[in-house]
Amino acid sequence: MKTRSLLMLLAIIFMVGCSSKPAIPVSDGQTLVMEASVLAAGISAEKPDISTDNGATVSRSQLYNEQSKPVIISYRFYWYDVKGLEIHPLEQPRTITIPAKSSVSVSSIASYPDARKVRLYLSLQGVNFD
Repeated sequence: MKTRSLLMLLAIIFMVGCSSKPAIPVSDGQTLVMEASVLAAGISAEKPDISTDNGATVSRSQLYNEQSKPVIISYRFYWYDVKGLEIHPLEQPRTITIPAKSSVSVSSIASYPDARKVRLYLSLQGVNFD
């Protein structure tokens, strides 16, 4: 009797597990990734947002430089579909100079129309000490 109940419970658990959609979650806490060197250089950033602009899926983020010298940042947007799978081809990394005590906006247009999530990765390219 106990074996039969256990088998029924396992069958129910299996069916419930099979009914869920396969997905790799990209949580809101993972939409902005900054290397420690970026933070140490006095750079902060807003989480990237997603919007539609003339039918295209676009992501934007504002980067801030709190230092008295310009900082060069390398960045890349990673796009994900509804299942959480990374969309290829990946964008090439880009660089931008953030002037001293100011901010800049970076953006990306998804190459795939069903893009639903985005992640922005920031790394320190160099510091200009002119």
